[in-house]
Amino acid sequence: MKKQTEEIDLLIKETLSKEENIYYNSLREQNLYDMVIGQFNGKNAWLLIIINIMIIAFLGLFIYCLIQFLNSDTQDVFIKWGIGSIICILSVSVLKIYAWMQMDKNAILRQMKRLEIQLMSLSRKMTE
Repeated sequence: MKKQTEEIDLLIKETLSKEENIYYNSLREQNLYDMVIGQFNGKNAWLLIIINIMIIAFLGLFIYCLIQFLNSDTQDVFIKWGIGSIICILSVSVLKIYAWMQMDKNAILRQMKRLEIQLMSLSRKMTE
């Protein structure tokens, strides 16, 4: 299977022009670090910056609530700090899920662009 994939990639690269080949190579699979950095490129970079600031703030607030929870003496205070801790950790989780969904969206768009280039290459090859 891997050999067939390499042959198809070679065939596609042969039919592309130099500029198209450079663009096709830029759409390669990214590692986790590149995907995280890639979130901060594009139109919604400001939103991801704000989300990451909020994640840090909620994480700090969670740590504070957890310390207060562990140091509480009465049951009322115990419940209040416990609920605060749960709300903070849930907020961090939801914001992280949103950030991971954005990374997944970027990966899907990258694969769609690769597919478009492959279809263009195939149609060019068939017309020759």
